[in-house]
Amino acid sequence: MAIHQHVLNLVELCVRKGVRQAVISPGSRSAPLTLALARHPAMTTRVVADERSAGFIALGIAQQIRQPVIVVCTSGSAVYNLAPAVAEAYFQEIPLLLLTADRPKEWTHQQDGQTIYQTGIFGQHVKKSFELPADFVHPDASWFAGRVSNEAIDLARTEPRGPVHINLPLREPLYPTGDETFQFGPVRVIEQVSASPVLSSETWHQLQDEWESAERKLIAIGQGPHDPAMLAVLKKISDEWQIPVVGDVISNLPRNGEFITQTDVFLGVSDETVKENLVPDLLITCGQSFISKQLKLFLRNYPPRQHWQIQPHRRLADPFQSLTRLIPHEPVAFFQKLFSDIDYQRFVSNDHETDSDDSFQENWQTLDRKARRLVQQFLNDDAVFHEWAVIQRILDALPTNSQLHVANSMPVRYVNLSGISENQRVEVFANRGTSGIDGCLSTAVGAALTTEKIVTALLGDVAFFYDRNALWNNLIPANLRVIVLNNHGGNIFRIIDGPNQQPELEPYFETSQPLSARNTAKDAGLFYQKVTSFEELEAVLPHFFAESATGKLLEIETDRRINAEQFQRYKQMVQETFRTP
Repeated sequence: MAIHQHVLNLVELCVRKGVRQAVISPGSRSAPLTLALARHPAMTTRVVADERSAGFIALGIAQQIRQPVIVVCTSGSAVYNLAPAVAEAYFQEIPLLLLTADRPKEWTHQQDGQTIYQTGIFGQHVKKSFELPADFVHPDASWFAGRVSNEAIDLARTEPRGPVHINLPLREPLYPTGDETFQFGPVRVIEQVSASPVLSSETWHQLQDEWESAERKLIAIGQGPHDPAMLAVLKKISDEWQIPVVGDVISNLPRNGEFITQTDVFLGVSDETVKENLVPDLLITCGQSFISKQLKLFLRNYPPRQHWQIQPHRRLADPFQSLTRLIPHEPVAFFQKLFSDIDYQRFVSNDHETDSDDSFQENWQTLDRKARRLVQQFLNDDAVFHEWAVIQRILDALPTNSQLHVANSMPVRYVNLSGISENQRVEVFANRGTSGIDGCLSTAVGAALTTEKIVTALLGDVAFFYDRNALWNNLIPANLRVIVLNNHGGNIFRIIDGPNQQPELEPYFETSQPLSARNTAKDAGLFYQKVTSFEELEAVLPHFFAESATGKLLEIETDRRINAEQFQRYKQMVQETFRTP
């Protein structure tokens, strides 16, 4: 039997339960974990030296496969470097299985190297923390380790999904001898039977009664993956029942003339009378966070009489401060059944009229179309080279059926204001669980390792340089496209109200930097180009997005003062367009 047989058993159990992807950061104390994963024939392993980047790369992989991904690191401060990715995974509900090696407990605070307090180190940002024993002399210890391992793996993939931590104190010797053989298993697999929440007939009747009694209905979709089934049922509801469907770009609701995607343009400046005509009687929401601050403020200031949140678990969140019903149900199935049942009732009763206010959807769509025309008018002006206009041209050039990973701060806001056209079939991802800039590039790398689609990472310079260790590994795939918007500082602070009015703006908020991405691209083996004009940009984009043997990095240099001036010009156009005569 191997010295650390319980580690082999844990890896075997992961494989039996379908967890077969691992990201490993090298270390000595974690050697038993690393060797067990590397030698298991069914496990796919990737090595990333920087633990912070490794955590986000694992998150990007898990985002794609929608299954837990193992993250391994050694003891000590290495564990703390996983924290940003763990927090993002927790709030974005991404399943990770964190396996951290540790020193035996008696050596904590005894001046022994790489020894810190690791038990429960991630606090409330994991679904649960477990710790295996350091010694397995008594058979109960093996039983305990097996039971805990079963529970931890299942918990990571149980709704709401999220990160789960197993801390493993490991005694020396850490490395197998030459004659030691690895035997994976046998292990005891405790199967957890999955069951989807089912609403009773009585509950459905209550919901249908509430639905029928509400004249104005609004559906708002938060962040979530691209889902053709969801889009299909929402389009039917919107088209046949004249119900507005609202969402951000990270909800993966495309710009199609039907869905409402420009709320941040028109909600902030419309007068009270206009807003009152947009207030729903019944608000139905699903998905996670919303980018649009104006949508959140509108729904908080003009609350609906009733608000349903549809989600497959019971963790309660009430961002609009109006929730009246938490409905534990898978959203696509809920909308499909709702549409089917009400459509059937109307067929039986020969009632083909909708119960909605016919003008309600038109009010929303009219404002959305007006906002879209304004944005197009603003961005079609080629006189000034600025960031948002650059992003619009990038969005227009994205390959069909590709992925876009957008960094936080201004890039995700620009993309949300522009939207993605339906015919492009582009999936949009962003780390909006905690909305930090750390790990945005690493997440895109993880995605590119998992899909054959072109994966474009669109980042500001601060987010890029903060996470450039995402490219410090031997994994960079040929389908990765990195676009760095380099304005040499934190441009958002010049645009948002508050810091832009302070004399300390430049040294304390913008944190100017003179760097270029050229050397990082060279070190990572990426094809590199730099542009400083619309003409150069449009000339290089077709080649940039074309298939190639290596990944590519495009650096676009702009002037942050001009960027801020142009955004102020846009805001003035919005005021003039939506101001009441």
